[in-house]
Formats: sequence, C-alpha cells, structure tokens
Amino acid sequence: MLIIDSHCHAGKGDGLTGPWDTNAPLKDYLKWCDRSQITKSVLFAAFHSNYAIANREVAKIVNSNPQRFYGFAFVHASRDTGRIFDLVKIAVNEYGFKGIKVHRADSQLSREICQVARYFRLPILYDPMGDIGGTECAISEYPDVNFIIPHLGSFADDWKAQKNCIGLLERYPNAFADTSGIRRFDVLQEAVQRAGSSKFLFGSDGPWLHPGVELYKVKALEISRKDKESILSKNFLKLISNSNSKIKSCSCQTCKNYVIKGESKDELRISRDINSDPRYLNNAPFQSMFDNTKSNPYPLL
Repeated sequence: MLIIDSHCHAGKGDGLTGPWDTNAPLKDYLKWCDRSQITKSVLFAAFHSNYAIANREVAKIVNSNPQRFYGFAFVHASRDTGRIFDLVKIAVNEYGFKGIKVHRADSQLSREICQVARYFRLPILYDPMGDIGGTECAISEYPDVNFIIPHLGSFADDWKAQKNCIGLLERYPNAFADTSGIRRFDVLQEAVQRAGSSKFLFGSDGPWLHPGVELYKVKALEISRKDKESILSKNFLKLISNSNSKIKSCSCQTCKNYVIKGESKDELRISRDINSDPRYLNNAPFQSMFDNTKSNPYPLL
C-alpha cells in the first residue's frame, strides 16, 4: 500500500525562536518513514523571513530525489503581497512544486493567494490556527480551489474549532483536512465518519512529530482498507493531478492575460520581476543546485 506523508517541513528557518523557525532536519524523519513504510513525503519550508530563499532550499531537497519527495511553495500573505504570482510561478515551473502552503501565524490567507492557486490549479494547505469562520470565507469564495486544512483546523487542540471544521468538510466539496497533530482520536474518528474518507489526507507534521506514530492513528480508524488507501495516498494524488503550469488564460482579474509560456507585450504584471529584484535571489542557474547530488541522495541532511 502506497503511503504518502502530505505534511512535512524541511530546511532551515531564520527566526531562531523554536524548532519551527530554526531547523527542520530530515535525517531521523526519513529513518522513521522507512521503518513505517512511508515511501513519499510532501515537503515545505520551516517559518522564514524570506520564502523565496526558503522555497529554493526545499527545492534542492525535493529535486535531489524527486521519486521520494513532492514540494509545496510556502508564501506569506502580507509580506509577499504583490509577488505571490512570481514566487509560485518559479516554484511550479522551475522546482516542480505541486501546491501552496500558508500559515495564519504569518498572516491571514489572502485573495491574491487564492487567485494564484486558481490560476495554477494548485491546492492550498492553510493552517487557520482555529479560525474556521475566516477559512470558510475563502473556501466559499473560491469553489474551484481545493483547500487542505491541517490538524483538522487546530494544532493547539482547540476542540470547538475541530468540531466546526468537520461541518466545513461536510458542506464544501473543495474542503479537505489532514490528520497531522490531531490528539483526540474520537474527534478524528467522528470526522472521518461524518465527512467521509475522501476528505482526509495522512500527514505527520514532521520532522518534529514521528510519522509512524501519526500513521498509526489512520491505521486504527474503524474504516475499510479501501478508505485507508484513500487517506494514505489516493486523495493527495487526486488533489495534485490537476496542477498545470501551461495554462494560457484565466478569467480572474489578477491573472488576466498573464501567459506563462510565450508572454505577450500586453500581459498584466501583478508583481515585480523576481529575477531583477535584488531583494530576492541571485540569478544562478537552478540546475547548479544539483551538480553534486548524485553521490548523496539527501545532500542537505
């Protein structure tokens, strides 16, 4: 049975206030995955003051072993205003990333992020930190964007938020949740029974939470093997199957006339060119990241 961990951080942060913004090393995590027969993982950055830099570091890891890893682009809804499109465009076209990660600890989810996700047909993994009402506003406003709510809405074990999240999953076909960090097994069992196994993705919130321990919660659910297979891999694969970096047009105002391939003179520039802004990254060829990866499949660990 294929098992994909849909929620794992990787790389270094620069906040230095705790593990979440200091370092997310994968050495032990990968060992735990191997022991638990978890063969693939979705990686995204630790908290960082510049997600262009953080996403590039994650891309090095993902592309060192693309058969093992998927990548999501982490963005900051406020600080990255005006450059979300460019950040995601690079993440999709150059890094091969399959989704967008947003955390309310950074800033509330924005319309700009939702419109960019719609354009690239990417799912958004958004941690609302218990704000289910605000999350519902985005989910209802963008029915053609898929939203993944980690921890059933609250890593802080907010029981009321998690119960409200179950209702959200029931009401909206584009609302999903992952199983990471859910402490109350009875709530998880109720959520799967009410919303259905098709609404859940297995996630661990690694490397800090043990993926094997998180996996056991899914295995303990009183559901069929087929339903467990859906949670462990099939639902995630379905959500990323629609991603497309070659879309030629879009009806939303933000992305109107913006063409990824063969850009036209009249395209709408919604942000500065990331390749010419000195605040961003240097322009070294992306392939140079992987020049020395053949001898070590995990060069950054």
